[in-house]
Amino acid sequence: MPAADLILAGAQVRTLDPARPTATAVALHDGVITAVGTADDVRDWRGPGTEVVDLHGAHLVPGLVDAHSHPVWGLDMATGTDLSGVTDLAGLRAALAGAERVDGWVVGHGLDHNAFEGRPVHHELVADVLDGTPAFLRLYDGHSALANEAALAAAGVTGPRAFDQRAQVVCDASGRPTGHLVEHAAMDLVADVAPRPSYAERRTRLVELLSAMAATGLTGAHVMDGGDLDLVAAVARETVLPVRLRFAPWCMPGADADALRELIEAQGRGGRHWVVGGVKFFMDGTVEGGTAWLEHPDCHGQGTDAFWPDPHAYAEAVRTLHAAGVRTATHAIGDAAVRHVLDTVASLGPSGHGAHRIEHIETAPDELLPRLAELGVAASLQPPHTGYTRDDATDEWSRRLGSDRAARAWRLRDLREAGATVALGSDWPIAHYDVRAVLATARRPKGMAAHRPGLTAVQALEGCTSHAATAAGEADVAGRIAPGRRADLTALSVDPVRASADELTDAPVVLTVTGGYVAHRGPSAPGR
Repeated sequence: MPAADLILAGAQVRTLDPARPTATAVALHDGVITAVGTADDVRDWRGPGTEVVDLHGAHLVPGLVDAHSHPVWGLDMATGTDLSGVTDLAGLRAALAGAERVDGWVVGHGLDHNAFEGRPVHHELVADVLDGTPAFLRLYDGHSALANEAALAAAGVTGPRAFDQRAQVVCDASGRPTGHLVEHAAMDLVADVAPRPSYAERRTRLVELLSAMAATGLTGAHVMDGGDLDLVAAVARETVLPVRLRFAPWCMPGADADALRELIEAQGRGGRHWVVGGVKFFMDGTVEGGTAWLEHPDCHGQGTDAFWPDPHAYAEAVRTLHAAGVRTATHAIGDAAVRHVLDTVASLGPSGHGAHRIEHIETAPDELLPRLAELGVAASLQPPHTGYTRDDATDEWSRRLGSDRAARAWRLRDLREAGATVALGSDWPIAHYDVRAVLATARRPKGMAAHRPGLTAVQALEGCTSHAATAAGEADVAGRIAPGRRADLTALSVDPVRASADELTDAPVVLTVTGGYVAHRGPSAPGR
């Protein structure tokens, strides 16, 4: 047998493999786990070129995965001034007054809807502090932005526009744009003329970002967009990607047979540590933006329309992709959106079981929860999003939904108890990518979700390991520490099951191994 490339010894291994739940040593060769057991079990795998890392009692678990992230597309999303710390209108005005001008623009990201203090999003609120400088400010949800008059003029936006998808250039009663751009097609009108990082800057930032992700223990990410695959391919040829990336390019309203064929043909494209595997749909937008598809209107009378103007066209596109063996992930936040996705999967018959997933599910009634388990639809939720709400329901998300629907916020534990697969992620750059915070917040949700129990520690760990693997259709090759599985492993200074949520949030990451490659080595992980 070939010698191992890497042996991890002296560990407390939590395998999540029912056949062997615990171990103390693991051997890896050519990106695959070859042996799991004691030091004696892996001794024969040691050769002259084997690196041996003594973990000195660190806790080794299957490689942690972010089941919903945007590490490439997010490089543009997270450009410019970070506005995530702004909590009110005065703070926003102060931040913009002092913001760096990039190529004559102010570009910002991460702005919380709650910063407008209940006022409609309008460029007049910040006009004087910008003094005519074009400004494009992305709100934290990634589905809306504020552009001032100068930015709208640069983009030639002078009134309402018609879109294939459910998007809007919000205008006042006289037909003049307020600067509030809702959904991707509307935002892109200004984003296309705003400053963007150069190729060299994006390449450097991508490597830095993936390295920083690996330093939190991440070994993989389900990328819910097509990103810039040429950039990823170029970087992967030059270096080893620290985090394994699985891309699901978007299928948007208006996609014809040629567009669907291109998505099908793109499947399997990839290289070391990256691959195209799936397609991403949007069934709705966001609660705060008024574009979540709800069974009853929100408090502003909005939310009764699907992102696809013809929901049946969405279902037909899913059926076409499914027939070609393509897995789908659908963004569905509101109850009507979740129901339509489930109805679509049900129409596929038994072959649809285990092949599709829903992203977000921020509010859902009781009767929908068991259907996810019955249909084998994975629920992909992002626990850090709960922090954008308040437990007293005074936030924009809660006010729009009303008390009944807000009380059904992020039903992590309920979904697990209903038998559903629950995969966990961050949705970076919507929330921070630190997977330790994802695990901790899954156990102790914030805001309106704090009124319900979170996941158990084991369930949270499974959400970033075995359940994430199931959601990606990779349950046979990932998510557990067992011979023949991918050599994706995370070593922490604490046991993520026994440690408290607070301890886990700040726990040192001892080692991150992606495909047998040591992507991060903490100070307490010496070589042989």
